[in-house]
Amino acid sequence: PLPAREICGILLKKSMIIVTGAAGFIGSYLIKQLNLENFNAIVAVDKFDNEAKNKNLVGLKIKERVDRDQFLTWLDNQYETVEFIFHIGARTDTAEFDTALLNRLNTQYTKEIWLRCCRYQIPLVYASSAATYGLGEQGYDDDESMITQLKPLNPYGQSKQDFDVWALSQREKPFFWAGLKFFNVYGPHENHKGRMASVIWHAYHQITRTGKMKLFKSHNPNFRDGEQMRDFVYVKDVADVCLFLMHHRKNSGIYNLGSGKARTFLDLTRATFRALNKPEHIEFIDTPADIRDKYQYFTEANMTKLTRIGYSKPFTSLEDGVTDYVQNYLLKHPIAEHPAT
Repeated sequence: PLPAREICGILLKKSMIIVTGAAGFIGSYLIKQLNLENFNAIVAVDKFDNEAKNKNLVGLKIKERVDRDQFLTWLDNQYETVEFIFHIGARTDTAEFDTALLNRLNTQYTKEIWLRCCRYQIPLVYASSAATYGLGEQGYDDDESMITQLKPLNPYGQSKQDFDVWALSQREKPFFWAGLKFFNVYGPHENHKGRMASVIWHAYHQITRTGKMKLFKSHNPNFRDGEQMRDFVYVKDVADVCLFLMHHRKNSGIYNLGSGKARTFLDLTRATFRALNKPEHIEFIDTPADIRDKYQYFTEANMTKLTRIGYSKPFTSLEDGVTDYVQNYLLKHPIAEHPAT
């Protein structure tokens, strides 16, 4: 066995935690939670070319910032100092149709990180997506034997699916790894996302600007207007799961990350009106024709797999999450100008 002094030296050396997509929504909130647990040797990886996103990092304790395009070289030189990698960064626009760009940023880039985690024995948590489930023809179970059968509805979902399939096919894997299929995440630090921000963010701005909220009509006879259902999960819960996996470091695999309970858009909208203490005024508009045939009417994460490995913290209810987000963040930190929505 190594002498205690040498073991201590190794532990001190491997002290840095990497967060890619650090200036983004989930990445920046994850850094905040890491800081709250006194993990302050954070290496933030992003492009850092978006001032709206960079505001997410104000006040956070970060040891070093590394440009996304320089990160792989940085890791080759600094791997001995790295304790853990959270690869959250990705091109997340579900309306992006440049498949070459999505392949480069989402699939190939993640492969390069994976291979280095194998080579340097670094544990890895990476962001997959519930977009891989498509219309849910195979259900929403994170059963790895079924993953090759999933049919994403857009190139973004396909880029995440391609990596999941590749990862499962690899003989060499990091000693611990987890791919997280994020469902509909909402919460603080998403101001920069604009059109791609959560429905709650849009509801808040529509209601405060116009006093009403517009929802898509249903074009599916099995669902009434506004009763389309999604699994909405609070970003605080997402960060809690990430931290659990960092401490747990066993039971590698692909996991759903939702609340485990589908809720309607009417539920979400009514909760936003209540959080704002405003009367309900909801209108319905046609779903745009270009997305109508690719619209998900129901998503609900089966969370059994995560709970079976020991995650026991309850997920925030939609009503509690909306109230906290609206009253403690959106109302206290309004953006200068409400977007047209």
